[in-house]
Amino acid sequence: MVAMIGDVVPDHGMWFRIDNGATAGGVRRAAERLGRQLEMSAERVADLAIVTAEITSNLVKHAREGALLMRPARRAGLAGVELVAIDSGPGMADLTLSSVDGHSTAGTLGIGLGAIVRQASRFDGYSMPGRGTVLVVQLWDVAPPEPDWAGGLTRPITGEQSSGDGYAVREVDGRRQVLVSDGLGHGPLAAAATGAAVSAFRSAPDGPPDVVVRHLHASMSHTRGAALAVAELDPAAGLLRYAGLGNIAAMIVTPGERRRGLVSLPGISGHQRPTIRGYDYPFSRDATLVMHSDGVVDRWDLDNYPGLAGRNPLLAAATLLRDAGTRRDDACVLVARGAA
Repeated sequence: MVAMIGDVVPDHGMWFRIDNGATAGGVRRAAERLGRQLEMSAERVADLAIVTAEITSNLVKHAREGALLMRPARRAGLAGVELVAIDSGPGMADLTLSSVDGHSTAGTLGIGLGAIVRQASRFDGYSMPGRGTVLVVQLWDVAPPEPDWAGGLTRPITGEQSSGDGYAVREVDGRRQVLVSDGLGHGPLAAAATGAAVSAFRSAPDGPPDVVVRHLHASMSHTRGAALAVAELDPAAGLLRYAGLGNIAAMIVTPGERRRGLVSLPGISGHQRPTIRGYDYPFSRDATLVMHSDGVVDRWDLDNYPGLAGRNPLLAAATLLRDAGTRRDDACVLVARGAA
């Protein structure tokens, strides 16, 4: 993860390492620029600056290995700003108490998390003593859209600014589908392969995952190729439909049951003549889908995070990326549920 201060924050986001107070001013200014680029009102840009300043201040004062992801949030023709703050400890036993104005563990006024909650359009957080804290904050100019049923994030390999991993979410004619892609290698060419997969996915014809994967494969021959997988959540039918090529990991997690791995076939999307086949799996209304690239080790267990399975999908994805993501590879995690 690299410290980055830029004039433009792309839709996949920009990571900032928050390790000293000198970083805070640059991150706040980047947030203000992003708010103005998205044509947010002056009042909400000011609120965004306050929230960003409070998050970075908390990471500097209280956290180890603090990092902040900043990116546009685009839903139903609207644009806002999404902030994801991640640290590796020490964590809080009661995040709700720590969000109340006046509560402090560092001898300060104790208004940090309370100010964030007040200014945010949507706020969620998860913390465990010894593990650390993850915060997900959205700011919108208008009433926020409906809660998301899927959320994901990516992180580039150490030393790179662009990630070859990526994800996308779409709803087409009632179908709720997600994509995770791992472009071969690292750097700009891997990112270009995944960018082509994401673009083709967004414009793919209506159809089940195997039809969509065939469309992606045909659309990516000009790239170096990617491992990728598409899933369709259909809780009304009690099914999850899935098709994958290469080493994308995907698991269904259901309370009280062992997680179930999904089948991806060998192959590289965009190259060779891979076998593409769809599979159906039982998927109850309380089940969770977790998909990730091979930059995330698969030894995670949601049972080790009490209550996380039912929370904001992005909150769960960020927590798993923190604890299971490697620094030696691009990494991507996506979490989805049948209902928000």
